[in-house]
Amino acid sequence: MSNQAASGSHRVAPVHTDPDDVPVLTALSAVADPVRIQLIRELAGSPDWTRSCGSFDVPVGKAALSHHFSVLRGAGLVEQRDEGPKRVNRLRREEFEARFPGLLSLLLQGDGTD
Repeated sequence: MSNQAASGSHRVAPVHTDPDDVPVLTALSAVADPVRIQLIRELAGSPDWTRSCGSFDVPVGKAALSHHFSVLRGAGLVEQRDEGPKRVNRLRREEFEARFPGLLSLLLQGDGTD
């Protein structure tokens, strides 16, 4: 029996990238998209593990939203786990800040033009 079948989950667990392994251009590319900035900001304002993927009010469909979360995971910004039928999220604030000091703070404060 596979781990997936043993856990009762029908989805493959998300792969997470350690922020220490993320090149600066990958991080910058991940945070250059307005939808991803919105996801980051909403996660920053929510307690860890309280926001499911479907709880974000973003102007994209389910497939595009999945892609955006994949990019954020690949940049070491977001960690996800499955809780029953929902996939919940956590902003990896401390880990990302240690790798790219000040970048997340700049994103969260905004510059008034976004």
